[in-house]
Amino acid sequence: MTAIYQSRALANVAVEKLRVFAQPQRLMILSYLLGGERQVADIEAATGVTQPALSQQLAELRRADLVKTRREAKQVHYRLADDASALCVRTLEAMFGADDAPSAPTEPPRRPMQPREPAAATRPPNVGAAVFARIG
Repeated sequence: MTAIYQSRALANVAVEKLRVFAQPQRLMILSYLLGGERQVADIEAATGVTQPALSQQLAELRRADLVKTRREAKQVHYRLADDASALCVRTLEAMFGADDAPSAPTEPPRRPMQPREPAAATRPPNVGAAVFARIG
C-alpha cells in the first residue's frame, strides 16, 4: 500500500473523499446507513434532512461512490458502497460520536510527576505542526 505522502494523486483522491464527508447532512446520512440498507423515506425520517436537500445529498454520495442503490418498484434503497466507506464512517463516529462523551465534566485523574525526555529526543526530525502545514 502506498502512503499518502508518496503520491500527490492519492492525496488528491483522499482530499476529495474528505470533502464529501465534510458536509453535515451527508455525514448524518452515512452514519444512518451504518445500520444497513434503508429506503429514502426512512433516511428522511431518521436524519431530518428533507426534500430536495436529501435528493441532492444522496446524489453527491452516489457520485463519490460512497453509497449504492437498489430499486424495488418505486422505492429506492440506499446502502454504504463498501467496507472502506463503512470504516471511514465508523472511524468518524468513534472520534466524534456523542456516546462516549461524559455527561458532566469530570476532573482528570492525577498522576505523579515523572521526568520526561526532551521532546527533541523522542520526536523524529522534521515532524511537527510546521512541517505538517507545509504545502509543497
